[in-house]
Amino acid sequence: MFSYISLEKRVPLDHPLRKVREMTNRALGELSPSLEGLYATVGRPSIPPEQLLRALVLQALHSVRSERQLMEQLDYNLLFRWFVGLRADDPVWDATVFTKNRDRLLEGDIAEKFFQAVLGQAQEQGWLSDEHFTVDGTLIEAWASRKSFQEKKDPPERGTGSGGRKTLRDTHESRTDAEARLYKRSRAGEARPSFLGHLVTENRNGLIVGATVTFSGTREEPQAALGMLREIIPRRDRAERATTVGADKGYQVKGFIEGLREMGVWPHVAEYAQSVPQWPNCLTAEEREHPGFAISQRQRKRIEKMFSWIKVVAGLRKTKFRGQRRVGWSFCLAATAANLIRMTKLAPNSA
Repeated sequence: MFSYISLEKRVPLDHPLRKVREMTNRALGELSPSLEGLYATVGRPSIPPEQLLRALVLQALHSVRSERQLMEQLDYNLLFRWFVGLRADDPVWDATVFTKNRDRLLEGDIAEKFFQAVLGQAQEQGWLSDEHFTVDGTLIEAWASRKSFQEKKDPPERGTGSGGRKTLRDTHESRTDAEARLYKRSRAGEARPSFLGHLVTENRNGLIVGATVTFSGTREEPQAALGMLREIIPRRDRAERATTVGADKGYQVKGFIEGLREMGVWPHVAEYAQSVPQWPNCLTAEEREHPGFAISQRQRKRIEKMFSWIKVVAGLRKTKFRGQRRVGWSFCLAATAANLIRMTKLAPNSA
């Protein structure tokens, strides 16, 4: 009936979650000023934002599909209680209450601040490269179906297509998620309601240094990548430092290549075959023959591992959130969890 062994002693000293919890606690300590404003001042006592964020990280790490299953695990799993900060006899929150309190983290942009706090720890350890990066995007299925699309009541007079042409996104929208768009990554694929998730990784250890979500579309990937890179990479002269960005053929766009040149960055973007005249390549001979071009193309494949972890382990293959902002919030949190897992392998083992 009684146990005199604390939860701290029940968790093995070499358990990988110990490093994750240590880095998470340090990041949350830096976010204390932002988290203090999220406590409820009236009504019932709210869930502490620190415990709420730890539980969400745990949900991504252990592929827990729903908040109801997460509360069930917290009820009887001592490892989960230890990580979140609950004692063995503390009551577990209701799943609905947990979901309502989670919205406060969205309003406070805590996911982005948490991402930057964890990234700052990697910077202090020297695990980040500030010279070589990789960009890519992936499709995230929306919580909607093709059958939910219907004609808009007030479509715009001018469309978003070339020359003001009206497209499907201008005339139809989903009843389930009005911000989701029908999109397919290849001609052989099926058009599905979706969003696009974008990442920027550094090439030294493959850590994520930028994450965002946009609407689905052919122009969104280069634009989103260029926007993130402008925040990450300071403008510099090529002769000063050889900064490079690797990407696949989807970024072989004139605007993207010229944007990198303006930033003083060498574009290491894969090219189309010369036998396809309708898809011109924008690289110069000097950029194509850059000594690091082949290295960037080999390193850019590492970003697919991060996408795989986020979509398979963290459960973002098909999002359960609706709206670009909510999907982007969950994507940023999953990217932070992916960095934490990667950083545990880089951190030295304690004696």
